[in-house]
Amino acid sequence: MRQQDNTRSKAPAKPNAALAAAVEEAVKVLRAGGLILYPTDTVWGIGCDATNEEAVQRIYALKKSENKHSMLVLCYSADELVRYVNRAPGIAFEVMEMATSPLTLILPGATGVAKDLIPDEGTLGVRIPNHEFCQALLRKLGRPLVSTSANISGEKTPRRLPEIAEEIVAGVDLVIHPRFEGRPTGKASSIIAFGENGEVRVIRE
Repeated sequence: MRQQDNTRSKAPAKPNAALAAAVEEAVKVLRAGGLILYPTDTVWGIGCDATNEEAVQRIYALKKSENKHSMLVLCYSADELVRYVNRAPGIAFEVMEMATSPLTLILPGATGVAKDLIPDEGTLGVRIPNHEFCQALLRKLGRPLVSTSANISGEKTPRRLPEIAEEIVAGVDLVIHPRFEGRPTGKASSIIAFGENGEVRVIRE
């Protein structure tokens, strides 16, 4: 369902109050096993509670994706991140701190998330978003959030809400208002994979 702006007959809500209300609604949907369509610091994404097996399966079904274990998760902070990748080398966090643009890390020792997010090698794609709405949502949710492009598998990745297929919009339980979009890059993040002993492999620049 689309979130509506019903402020015409009353004074506009303060930005912080509007953000808090949007986050509260999203968290309610996520904790009930629902899917959201939401803005990030890169492109719009489909999200769910990364610890909910059934919700993760719903996203794969919505995207018509046969490539399981292909979705990354967003975490609020490095302290939260290490709860879900318990064999990550220290150099990964040094690289993350130095990054000047959105960066996804593929890290070893995945644990505590839905099994269909973890490939055979036991890794997990993780990212800490530099985005006001995402940060507020992650802090309130208290769990990692699945983040995957808002498209049918194999189709072009949409950058903005109007570009997203109606099939995707209709398949989620909540669409976050685009007022919270911020200043996204409009392109997917860079990806670097790290081994337990600090091995580094650039997957996408």
